[in-house]
Amino acid sequence: MSSLHSVTAWVRERRTVVAWSGALTLAGGALLLPATAAAQTVLPTTPGSSAFTSAAYDSATPAGAQQAALVQVAEPSPYRLPGSASSRSSQDAVTVADNLAPAPAPETPPAPEPAPAPTEAPAPVPAAPAWSAPTPGEPISNPYGKKNPSYAAGYHTGVDFAVSVGTPLLAVGDATVVSAGYDGAYGNEVVLRLSDGHFAEYAHLSSLSVHAGQTVTPGQQVGKAGTTGNSTGPHLHFEIRSANKYGAVIDPIAFLAARGVTDF
Repeated sequence: MSSLHSVTAWVRERRTVVAWSGALTLAGGALLLPATAAAQTVLPTTPGSSAFTSAAYDSATPAGAQQAALVQVAEPSPYRLPGSASSRSSQDAVTVADNLAPAPAPETPPAPEPAPAPTEAPAPVPAAPAWSAPTPGEPISNPYGKKNPSYAAGYHTGVDFAVSVGTPLLAVGDATVVSAGYDGAYGNEVVLRLSDGHFAEYAHLSSLSVHAGQTVTPGQQVGKAGTTGNSTGPHLHFEIRSANKYGAVIDPIAFLAARGVTDF
């Protein structure tokens, strides 16, 4: 009977040893496991902050890179990292989850610049006339070519405009003054050489406004109407000549009308 008790005690002792050996073996195996990403995935990294390492954590990675892998999933913590400068918070080592990050303030669009005030286009400068009537708008009292034996040519060599004394007389085109002075039956007279080679003659003037050799432009005053020379009353005797001599004349009205002048 004592032998049976001895055997039973020996068996119980062996079971205890085996159980303890197994537990120690399991514990030792767990401690010897390498620090892998799977082993580190859910371990808290800092006390007082719900921040956990991401699956990319690796114990072989330098500390700076490990901190970049932290993801914060709860409100920030004032906890300071151990061994770091007092100014450095544990929050420097975590990335705030999108649902915790404050919403960015909406950008205020820049105020539109006021539209520049429209600038008025300058009024177009009226083009200078190429030709002009000698007395714009004045009536004709004696036409060109009318037969009259009292004239040396036997007909009227120009056209007479019924104007009062002092009416301004204008250059009919770009020209050079050939003469300006008294000329017998024509009284005070101005003769212009026009740019196309014709001559314009003004007779019976009360006064002269130009001198020989002067250049004039269309519409420029060359004198004033009168009744000097062989005249029966105030008027302008006007001729267009093909040469600067008596009788070398053409119809003044037809000449000017062909150049766009119609105000007579």
